[in-house]
Amino acid sequence: MKLVNFEINRFSKIYFSLLLITILSQFAGVIIKVQGFLNKTDQTMLEEKLTEATYLEVYGGVNFNLVSGSLWFLGPIALCAVALIFYIFLIWYRDWFGKNTFIYRLLMLPTTRLSLYLSKATAIFLMVLGLIALQLIILPMENALFNSMMPEVFLTAKMSVMTILESNRVLALIIPGSFTQFIISYGIGLMILFVLFTAIMLERSYRIKGIVLGISYSVLAGALFLSPIWQNGSNGISLYPSEIFGSLIALGIIITAVSIWLGSWLLKKRVTV
Repeated sequence: MKLVNFEINRFSKIYFSLLLITILSQFAGVIIKVQGFLNKTDQTMLEEKLTEATYLEVYGGVNFNLVSGSLWFLGPIALCAVALIFYIFLIWYRDWFGKNTFIYRLLMLPTTRLSLYLSKATAIFLMVLGLIALQLIILPMENALFNSMMPEVFLTAKMSVMTILESNRVLALIIPGSFTQFIISYGIGLMILFVLFTAIMLERSYRIKGIVLGISYSVLAGALFLSPIWQNGSNGISLYPSEIFGSLIALGIIITAVSIWLGSWLLKKRVTV
């Protein structure tokens, strides 16, 4: 827990900046998109001499998708995703290439190196969950602000938070509609995280050769995980959807376990101080 707290604190300034950018950008997006729509509507009605009823017949109304599909809303989500993907590599390489090669101090701590390995993965996963929690907290507020600013005559419907999540592909991806979907989606995310960690350990252990080994391992793990989908219907093999689903879960667990074992073994046996 101390290692996890330590890793989170090291990234906290950037992390809280990402949270702040998300809040400011999305709320600004609500205001800007609503005002822009109303200004455009007034101008169109004035130029074409339309009543509100006629305008709605010609152009139709809007809902919260006006905001949730905009760059103001999706931009900070993409920024956070890119930042955390970049941090998967930074969380290791800054310890080697930092000013005082901090990895030497970490590897000499009186604890198992597996704890060090898992603490970095846990820190990243908790940051992901924090971003999801933030989105779930501010989304109802943004929806309420949108409904209060937009005249009801132009609203096609007042969308619930669940409807917003289901109607937006990006939100549906990062915030699945059920607990089962959440476990599956973020289980796959954890598998990818550990595969990348192992690729990094291969590079740190074997340097130039390790780059090739790391890329090869990542490609092999991805191909193995997707093999039930690729092989379905070929070579006379036909699987039911439930069988494909079960195969993916089993392969995901195996790949994750092998990645953790190999990564921790490399960190213990091959990466030295």
